[in-house]
Amino acid sequence: MPHFRSQETVDSALRMSDNGVADRVNAEIHGVAIKTIRRWRRQYQRLGLPRGRAFRPTPCPRCDGAELDEAAYALLLGWYLGDGHIAAAKRGVFTLQIANDEKYPELSQEVAAAMRLVKPTGSPCLRGGSTATRIEVRWKHWPCLFPQHGAGRKHLRRIELAEWQRQVVAQYPERLVRGLFHSDGCRFVNWATRPIVGGEVRRYEYVRYMFSNESEDILGILTDALDLLGIPWRRPRRNAIAVSRKEAVQALDRFVGGKR
Repeated sequence: MPHFRSQETVDSALRMSDNGVADRVNAEIHGVAIKTIRRWRRQYQRLGLPRGRAFRPTPCPRCDGAELDEAAYALLLGWYLGDGHIAAAKRGVFTLQIANDEKYPELSQEVAAAMRLVKPTGSPCLRGGSTATRIEVRWKHWPCLFPQHGAGRKHLRRIELAEWQRQVVAQYPERLVRGLFHSDGCRFVNWATRPIVGGEVRRYEYVRYMFSNESEDILGILTDALDLLGIPWRRPRRNAIAVSRKEAVQALDRFVGGKR
């Protein structure tokens, strides 16, 4: 059946409809009118007309043994632990949502790319807000990949990595650290003073990484990964981890760097 839109767009919209995505959201993602989504669904699903390719649910790495892009997953895990959550939608589908400051569009695109690698058939949606961009993608199996999902705020409940997650982090600790620092951390120039000969006080500046989170468990996940990488850290206050030594900052700069 001919369409003004590509068959790939039609198939993608129908997959999302099958997964319970609302028509309005589906239309926004694919750049079509709501009535177009409804017409496609009526023509293909209700009338039983053939599609370009048959719909198959995206297999789950945990339930179905599908391949998992572990590097992308480690990065997404860091973002999820810092500024992400999972919400239940309709028909047993869940929405993974990551929040990122709207000042850093490249990082938002990086999160969307990681989502597509973890769920190859996914179509992440970037939603603008007053101060933050929300990157969302739906799937029935997000709780399988993020067993930390649960009711309530993360710092008010136990957050512990499963054994298979620890194995992924052991292989890609730098990806987890990047996700954590870019979600709930920052890189900035700090300053301090030091007395010198003659009673004078000299001010000096240095680059510092800081990660802040109210969850003791998430702080521990970060420090464990830093230990794996041999990067020294310290705890300047109850809810923060700092990396300040010159060689340690240089190490983080190789795979974290400033936000953009």
